Amino acid sequence: MAKARVVTGLDCQETTGANARIIAMIRLEEMYRQAKYADHPYDVQGLHNLRIAAKRVRYTLEVFEEALPAACKPIVDELEQLQDELGAVHDSDVMIALLRLCLASQDSGMAYEQALAQVSKRHAKGKLMVPPELVAQLVEPSTLPTDEERHGLEQLLQRRIQRREEEYAAFQQHWQQLAERDFRRQVLTVLDS
Repeated sequence: MAKARVVTGLDCQETTGANARIIAMIRLEEMYRQAKYADHPYDVQGLHNLRIAAKRVRYTLEVFEEALPAACKPIVDELEQLQDELGAVHDSDVMIALLRLCLASQDSGMAYEQALAQVSKRHAKGKLMVPPELVAQLVEPSTLPTDEERHGLEQLLQRRIQRREEEYAAFQQHWQQLAERDFRRQVLTVLDS
């Protein structure tokens, strides 16, 4: 996950509203740095980072609601919608990864110890979307699905992939609408008022 930038330039002699605007502008800039991933439907980590960055902007506006213009409320609503859309995509990405892992561990005959070693390595690098304990349980030989369960998991995987495509399309359409409205400029204008 992308780390939040340390906010500098705050002045304890200034009003809360003035400092809140600085924080919100920095968080907005961070969000738009992650915006490059909006057009990369299969960059799971990039889309997740965009979601986290949108969440930070939203929470900043909510925390300082009393010190910021009332016109921030519709902005918060848009950010919440983006966050929900990207959250749905991320949930699907995690579910798809888990289903594929469960099905692949049976297909490949991967040794339990080998699978756990790979998971531990990815977890240490921060490249694992799910807890290692859950992965360990999924690849445990005693929990492998029966043929009937496997068929059901394959059907579930196909439906989840289709659903993920629809979720991403909904996000992408919303993102394009925001771009056409110049949402970034809109937020900056409200913060400058």
